[in-house]
Amino acid sequence: MQTNKRQEMLRALKFTVFSASAGVIEAVAFALFHELTPWPYWPCYLLALTASVVWNFTLNRRYTFRSTANVPRAMLLVAAFYCVFTPTTTILGNYLAETLGWNDYLVTALNMACNLVTEYFYDTYVVFRNSIDTNAVAQKAAERKTV
Repeated sequence: MQTNKRQEMLRALKFTVFSASAGVIEAVAFALFHELTPWPYWPCYLLALTASVVWNFTLNRRYTFRSTANVPRAMLLVAAFYCVFTPTTTILGNYLAETLGWNDYLVTALNMACNLVTEYFYDTYVVFRNSIDTNAVAQKAAERKTV
């Protein structure tokens, strides 16, 4: 389906809102795991990150990209993104915070901003590139426009 600039701006806004909600999920999940279990940092972080990625993927697939893409394939592509993103940002973040003395929260905010931008483009041009606006939500919206 052909999209215009307004539709793409709306898509980017939806992605940002859903990603912000995923950030909240990650923060709350991390706090719960960290405070309620004796686990070290890394399993708390990885479980919280996983919860936020599943939440974000589910909402963005249905409402932002409105895609009928094969779910297992799309999830594998998202997992491939995180196989690169997670170790890269963990190592770089640790370097910035521990070696250079940057504020931990600043580093986390920079990682989240980097995640938002890179995942939006990755989802748009890799994960959902041939299936944007193909699900029932998109079809109903298209029908309303033609009526």
